[in-house]
Formats: sequence, structure tokens, C-alpha cells
Amino acid sequence: MKEQKPKGGKRAPEGPNTLEGGWGWMVVAGCFLATICIRAVTRCVSMFFVEFQMHFEKDYSTTAWIHSLIDSTTMLCAPLGSFLGNRLSCRVTVMLGGLLSSAGLVLSSFASSVEFLYISLGVITGLGFALSYTPAIAIVGKYFVERKALAYGIALSGSGIGTFLLAPAVQLLIEHYSWRGALLILGGIVSNLCVCGALMRPLEDIEVQKSQTRTTRLKTSDAMKQGRHIDFGFILIPSFLILSVSFLFLAYGCSSPVVYLVPYALSVGVDHQHAAFLMSTFGVSGIVGNITFGWITDRKCLKKYRMACYMVAIAMEGLCCMFIPFLHSLSLLVLLSALYGYFDGAYVTLIPVVTSDTVGSSYLTSALGVVYFLHGIPYLLSPPIGGWLVDQTGTYMATFFLSGASFMLSSSVLAAAVFFRYVLMMCERTNGKKQYLKLIPSTWSS
Repeated sequence: MKEQKPKGGKRAPEGPNTLEGGWGWMVVAGCFLATICIRAVTRCVSMFFVEFQMHFEKDYSTTAWIHSLIDSTTMLCAPLGSFLGNRLSCRVTVMLGGLLSSAGLVLSSFASSVEFLYISLGVITGLGFALSYTPAIAIVGKYFVERKALAYGIALSGSGIGTFLLAPAVQLLIEHYSWRGALLILGGIVSNLCVCGALMRPLEDIEVQKSQTRTTRLKTSDAMKQGRHIDFGFILIPSFLILSVSFLFLAYGCSSPVVYLVPYALSVGVDHQHAAFLMSTFGVSGIVGNITFGWITDRKCLKKYRMACYMVAIAMEGLCCMFIPFLHSLSLLVLLSALYGYFDGAYVTLIPVVTSDTVGSSYLTSALGVVYFLHGIPYLLSPPIGGWLVDQTGTYMATFFLSGASFMLSSSVLAAAVFFRYVLMMCERTNGKKQYLKLIPSTWSS
């Protein structure tokens, strides 16, 4: 097996050792459980928003920093998760993250101030999630090529299923045990990341074929271990740079709506249990989006249109976001939550897929670290800015509109790149040269 190293910003080829199934499905199960413990729990932190605000007597903007810190720390420290995943193995890194994030949630149950929660819930728990999240997602891409989108669809649906189950459960825990008891129990749930990590067996530990010789297996193992020492040459790929700009707008758009959906519902007269049901609806429809988009974009006729599907999903997400402040009844909010969750699940599934299509699966761990790092600053700023807009205007309209516009800009950046590729293709057909077309991959078709 040749060492795969990106030179001059070229995309790495797919490795020959990828397994389509077998233990790979156990890895998918581990990633599925990890996304429940990480993304679903992070979403459910918004269920504590009103509790924190009332207990500590703080305004929207100050309270919103709690959720933004946990999200931004998870993303800003994603390269650290990638680094440790490449050096220590994904299994060890996910388990370390589980211990740290669980400790952060337990400490948060003893919080005496908002500033305490900034550190315990925002930084410590967020750092633990960072160590677990990127390696858990990246290892799935190493086990699958032909069914990669479907595998990711199943694995990342844990976020939706977890939200569906945890949102009403967390509300009941808050009502029966207060927010302190609820955080303590969530700490115990998150400790199961250690179990998830145990399922993530390194690929080089598996025999691809029983008939292989020991020498062949050792060569494979050595090559995979060398592959851990990955540089960041993929950052120079023009298409990855364009994708990165798009991710910046996407990250700003996707954070605030999740934080403010429940507070907005409460502000228009929806009771607490029904407001929690909106999060459950959002979660379960996300499952459908995860799996359907994963299955559809794995079809041979649609594989080259994965980027187009991704652009449509985030554009529709933006439209849904802009409609939220015009709805004032529970039935309409449930319907929109379902649509919003569906397209959320769709684009979340396709993020690692389009990233892998751009840089190659060999460098997916490091590339995802960079991708999630780019989410960090927007995740940090978006909820407090949204809260400030609510404090200043007295309504949620500006907050949801700004998020929707960010989704639209994210899709527009990629659409412009696809259009540019089409223009280059027409010019090069006319001139008979193929000098610049390689800058944007053919998978970015429209």
C-alpha cells in the first residue's frame, strides 16, 4: 500500500483497505451512540435556558453564552480531537472525551453562578465532546466507500433520535429533580461515551481476508499507522477553501434557532411540555433526513450530485428558519419543526460526505477537525448575538432572520463555485485545454 500524501493541494485517493460492512457496522453503532451523547445532549442544554435565566436572574444574552460556549469549545477543539485520534487511536480518544465531558456535567450540577457554568459546562464538557466527536465520525469514513453516505446517515441519526428521546425526558427530570439533578443524570448518560469508544476498533486490527499472509497484514498495519501522521496539505485544495467559507456561514445559521426555538414557543403561549415536544419533533424528523438523504445520495445516479443535494438542504433550512417568527400556534410550529429538523438531518449527514469527496477518506480525520474548528467562532457568537437582538428588539424576528440569511449565504457560496466550474468547463471546451477545471471537483455538479 502506497503512502498517501497530498502534494500541491491535491486530493488523496481512497485507500484499498476500506471494509464495506463487517465490524464497520459496529463502528456505525458506536458513532450512533456517540452522537446521542454529544449532539443530542448539547441540543438539550437549551432546555435549561429558562431555568438558568430565572435561577441566576440574567438576561438572554448572558445566559446564551452557556450554550454557545459548549458548542464553540466542541468545535474549536476539534483539531485536538483529530490530532489525538491520529496519534492515540480513535478508540482511546473517544473514551478520554467521555470521561472529561461526564465530569463537566457532574460539576455543573453544583454551579453557584453563570460564570461557573461557563467553565464547567461550556469549557470542560465542551472539550470532552471535542475529543470524542471528530474521531467518532471520522472512523466511519475509513470503513466505508460505496455505502459511505448511508453509513453516515445511520450513524448521525443518533443526534435526532437522542433529541427525540431526551428532550421530554430532560423536561421531566427538571420538573422532578430540578436543573441540578437533571445535569447530574445527564453526566451519567454521557459517561457511556466510554462504551462507544470501546466499539471503535482501529482498522488495522482487523483481518481483511483470512487467506492473507502474515506479511501482507503487517504491511497493511504499518501503512495504516504511517497514515496517522497526516499533514494538512489538503487545506491548499481550492475546493476545500471554498467549502470552508461556506461552513462559516452555515455554522452561524444553525446555532441560534436550536437555542431559541423553545424560548420563542414559550413566548407565544405554548406550555413547557409542548415546547419540549417541538424539540422532539425536530429530532425525529432529523432521523428521517439523516437516513433518506444518506440512502438517496449513495445511489450511483446521484453520487455526483451530492454537493447539489447538500446545497438544497441548507437553502431549505434557511427558508424554514425565516418562517419561524411568523408562526404563533402549536400546530404550525410542530409542522415547521418537522421540516426544519428534516433538512437539518440531511445536511448534517452530508457534511462528512462532501468533505471526504473533496479531500479523500485518508485525510478525513484531520479534515473534519478543521471543518468543525471553523464552526467554533460562529457557534460562540451566534447565540449571544441572537440574545442581544431579542433584548434590543423585544422579538425573535431579527434573530431568526439573521440565521436564515446565513444559511442562504452558505448555499450561495457553493452555488457560485459550481457556476464558476460550469463557466470554466465551457471555456476549456472552446479552447481545448483542461488547465483550471481540476480546481473544483466533478462531484460539485449541479
